[in-house]
Amino acid sequence: MAREFQRGHKAKISDLTPGTDLYVGVQIAGPGLTFDISCFGLDANEQLSDDRYFIFFNQPKSPEESIQLLGAQAGDTESFRVTLDRIPANIHKLSFTATVDGAGQMSQVGPGYIRIVAGGEEVVRYAFNGSEFTTERAVMLGDFYLKDVWRFAAVGQGFDGGLDALLKNFGGEVAEEEPAAPQPQAAAPSFAPPAQAAAPAPAPSFGAPAAPQAPQVPQPAPSFGAPAAQAPAPTPQQQMHAAPTMAAPMAPHGGTMPPPAPAPVPYGQPGQPSQQPQFGQIPGQQPAAPYGQQAPAPYGQQPPGMQPPGMPQGVPQGVPQAGAGLQAALQPYKETATGQRWTPQNQQLMRVDLTMGGTPVLARQGSMVMYQGKVDFSYKGAGFAGRIVGNSTGQEMQLMRCTGRGQVFLAEDGSHLHAIELQGDGICVSAENVLAFDESLQHEVRRIEGHGIPGGALFTMQFQGTGTVVVKTHGVPVVLPVTPTTFADCNAVVAWSSASQVIISSQVRLRRNAYPGHSGETVNLQFRGAPGNFIVVQPYEV
Repeated sequence: MAREFQRGHKAKISDLTPGTDLYVGVQIAGPGLTFDISCFGLDANEQLSDDRYFIFFNQPKSPEESIQLLGAQAGDTESFRVTLDRIPANIHKLSFTATVDGAGQMSQVGPGYIRIVAGGEEVVRYAFNGSEFTTERAVMLGDFYLKDVWRFAAVGQGFDGGLDALLKNFGGEVAEEEPAAPQPQAAAPSFAPPAQAAAPAPAPSFGAPAAPQAPQVPQPAPSFGAPAAQAPAPTPQQQMHAAPTMAAPMAPHGGTMPPPAPAPVPYGQPGQPSQQPQFGQIPGQQPAAPYGQQAPAPYGQQPPGMQPPGMPQGVPQGVPQAGAGLQAALQPYKETATGQRWTPQNQQLMRVDLTMGGTPVLARQGSMVMYQGKVDFSYKGAGFAGRIVGNSTGQEMQLMRCTGRGQVFLAEDGSHLHAIELQGDGICVSAENVLAFDESLQHEVRRIEGHGIPGGALFTMQFQGTGTVVVKTHGVPVVLPVTPTTFADCNAVVAWSSASQVIISSQVRLRRNAYPGHSGETVNLQFRGAPGNFIVVQPYEV
């Protein structure tokens, strides 16, 4: 029986089906609307680093055919074949999207879905409708993503701007095909139809559930099969697109700069364009010799022979280009949207999308720095018993409850933030290091027994269940595996797996402390546990 997913739900593929040769069907329709349904193969940074893994009407399969566009069949507007064990190692996510081709908005669509079928049997379905969207022209429906194993997530996030905006979000750029003679780079792989698209061998013939034709060696897992109620698979609708778009990974800004031209340039613009600053680089700073060109002259001086005709003498050449514009200067710091509920914007800023998952978020009071949409912030009390326990153990958290539909940006004191996703497992974190977490997580104070320290025990917060907890650290932490000889300073350890056994290790000795010159490292935590357990330590002592 198929599992019904809601927006934000995730699961391991192995929990849904033992098969790896899967059918993915998308059904979406609206009055007078036409849709482009695509699949983006993204790398570990969620970028389209290889344009051959953008699967759409004009490029119906990946090079090794691990992702194939099958067309409309079995009641689906579009369908794909995904063979997980053939996807190359550099592809970490498959994002299935739908965009409006032409005028229209996603709020006009009727009931639709994305589903996974294994061996002809539907195993999971995520349903949606137009009431979940407003003016968006694109939607990210669902993701296959690799996190130790392949998993599926129901996303359902609307996206303004259509296909062009999606391509730019995934690191690609869009340009219309030029009717003139092909440029030198036309020989590189692009999103034009493959040379043998007129007669592809395996792709069109797949999808018949009665006679699946899997090229792999047969395995006990279910083989590929489309749903039983199938229709003839039409060819991709290439005739509906008179001007196919071209997409390619966005090249560094310095890589496409033309060489300096002797022609006159407008007043105030230097003769040599400067490379766009990277994150943390001073705007206007130029490399010593960009791409084999002549090194720029000192600030305020004119390079010999480079004065454009008509430009007044003495114009500083180190001034940032006026042609780059404000947008180019701010480009490195723009908001990052990945389609996930929790998205790091940088090392010190975290964004949570409350429209995904439908679960409120509990965050440390005062940690909100900005929000978008209709968001309500309310006080979250711990109750009388909770206040007593928090005060007596030092694990009290002053929290606020964030609800509504929108995005909230969280930060505190410039600390480094790390989103840790729990899927039924648990983690122990000191309350001092917790910034925010999903309200669906269970949390309680846990006691660590020990001798030789004031009070005879230490305390920590234990989080368990399904959701995300955001941990803050001073500096970049290190994650170490737990071994029988793993010790950590109790003031530097941030978190550890809840399955680990923690023992107080005291080095208090009368003989050692009766005289000056001892190390001062008197109380440590010793960790023990099976392989797979870990501890997180920050380069800072509280």
